[in-house]
Amino acid sequence: MDKKQTRLRRARKTRAKIAELKVVRLCVHRSNCHIYAQIIDGEGAKVLAAASTVEEDVRKRASSGSNVKAATLVGKLIAERAKAAGIESVAFDRSGFMYHGRVKALAEAAREGGLKF
Repeated sequence: MDKKQTRLRRARKTRAKIAELKVVRLCVHRSNCHIYAQIIDGEGAKVLAAASTVEEDVRKRASSGSNVKAATLVGKLIAERAKAAGIESVAFDRSGFMYHGRVKALAEAAREGGLKF
């Protein structure tokens, strides 16, 4: 298996457990240039809130979309948007990525913003 297939296999296990519990999830995707976060409903059919480093206001405040500072900004932004949508508790779906670096920074910023997971 290559690196991507291995990551997707890990992600599948996590998503299966979250789908079984039918809870709202905070899904994170990391690429070399950007980081994306979405809050998806318990059925897995609807995106309730989203934030990423592609957005104009995040690009202005962060020098690069691929560093810890940018991930922290996205974490705070997704927490604000979740609160506005009435969501307080989520399950964290790291999409098979290691809980390290940018993924960890986004998660900690979302917790500081008031999300519980």
